Amino acid sequence: MSSEKTRIDKYLWAIRLFKTRSLATEACDKGRVKLNGVTVKAAKTVHLNEEYEIKTEARKWVIKVNGLLNQRVAYTEAIKFYTDITPPEEKATIEFKPVSFHTGKILSKIGRPTKKQRRDIDNFINFDEDEN
Repeated sequence: MSSEKTRIDKYLWAIRLFKTRSLATEACDKGRVKLNGVTVKAAKTVHLNEEYEIKTEARKWVIKVNGLLNQRVAYTEAIKFYTDITPPEEKATIEFKPVSFHTGKILSKIGRPTKKQRRDIDNFINFDEDEN
């Protein structure tokens, strides 16, 4: 699994920060991957104990390289090859996003009311009007 030379785009894909290697390469090209505040190219070789700042769609990461990884492995294995040293305030911003971002499918299953539900709604509204 580990080797002497690993490209940063391949490493980020292997440790599962990006779903595809092309997304990792694109992030490098757009300046979303930095080493010591300097943007790195996708072909940059990763070395042990380097610290990278990575911006993904979900959040900002600060990781320290613990081991080199050339192939994509299971998440439980992948987390052994880096240490997440993201500041707590960066992690906190992710936790306070509205639930609808993560559970969009639940909202779409509500849909329109059935005929029976519509009659019940109408009866409820008419009941209110009858009292006044």
